[in-house]
Amino acid sequence: MKGLIVVDVQQDFCPGGSLATGDGDKIIPVINKLMDKFGFVLASKDWHPEKTVHFEKWPVHCVRGTTGADFHKALQSEKITEVALKGTGNSDDGYNAFEATNLDVNHQLHRKGIDEVYVCGIATEYCVKATALAARQAGFKTFLVTDAISAVESKPGDAEEALKAMKENGIALVKSGEI
Repeated sequence: MKGLIVVDVQQDFCPGGSLATGDGDKIIPVINKLMDKFGFVLASKDWHPEKTVHFEKWPVHCVRGTTGADFHKALQSEKITEVALKGTGNSDDGYNAFEATNLDVNHQLHRKGIDEVYVCGIATEYCVKATALAARQAGFKTFLVTDAISAVESKPGDAEEALKAMKENGIALVKSGEI
């Protein structure tokens, strides 16, 4: 059985947010359509405390309980089966959904009979990559939906390097229309 993991499609990672990707909002219609193809949709959220060492590396973003931490308003969040909260502690960066503190993602996916995961969301070279690699390491057949991801691109070429690393680690790159 297949499942979809939607990574961090939150207000702060979309245009106008404190750590926005250039086109984070443009992938949302693709993700909304993708969710219709899956019986199980897990979505992760950065859910940071107000003070965390994570903010020594990054601008303040996705502070729990703020509008910046909310799913983007265009995301059809009612289609989400489970929400995984990550980055919840002072020392927890929480880059991948499998590091959620409110839910054992690996256990939940196995409990639902899922053996294939499709990963999409924000940001390609950070949380999306970390989640896809963690899924692969956990033994799931893992696919990256390339037209449903958005990158920060702190340095030019970061996203391309992330795609290369994922592919080299056995993650299949697919377009949403191929699913």
